[in-house]
Amino acid sequence: MSAQYALPMAFPKHLLTEDEDLVLDLRPHWWFLAPAGALLALVTLLGGLVLVNAWPALVGWVVFIVWVGTVGYVGIHYLVWNTTNFVVTSERVVSRRGVISKTGIEIPLDRINTVFFNQSIFERMIGAGDLGIESAGEGGRQQFSDIRRPNLVQNEIYRQVEGLQDRRLHRLGRAASDASAHERSIPEQIEQLDRLRRQGVVTDEEFEQKKRELLDRM
Repeated sequence: MSAQYALPMAFPKHLLTEDEDLVLDLRPHWWFLAPAGALLALVTLLGGLVLVNAWPALVGWVVFIVWVGTVGYVGIHYLVWNTTNFVVTSERVVSRRGVISKTGIEIPLDRINTVFFNQSIFERMIGAGDLGIESAGEGGRQQFSDIRRPNLVQNEIYRQVEGLQDRRLHRLGRAASDASAHERSIPEQIEQLDRLRRQGVVTDEEFEQKKRELLDRM
């Protein structure tokens, strides 16, 4: 899915962590550019009418100035489009935008509770829509507009959330196996698991579950 969204000004790879994979890197849907493009077409049509009908020179100059301003407006709109990223990785969801200064938000996958999308009939026809993410923490609920194929993006986010949980369980099991292989005592194994919890490798719930299992063996 990510290959078909490969576009200029991609999300910088150096912002990824060592074990993090880039899954989706999306620009806003082309519908984001439609209002500016329609305005430019309208002003260009007006300029053509001025030329064809030989209107007064003053009118022609006014229309020309408006046309130049509209071209600048379209250019700025395009820069905003080209510097806006909606990114899904194997660890988080990231939204960044800004031509000169940058603003953004990051939502760790393990904090995501619900992902939902909204599409009108027209948006379904063109493959656009809005995406909402409810997460634990201060952000609560975030809304993202002009997302390409939001239903597929929703599915991909859920898939990455499940994959993250599977990877953490695998690391937890591997850590427990390593501890057993080295014949560490149960308190030492709990200490190692607590260290992994503090590093964010395992969640508090996973730590408590494994801790209970180890204590039951004492």
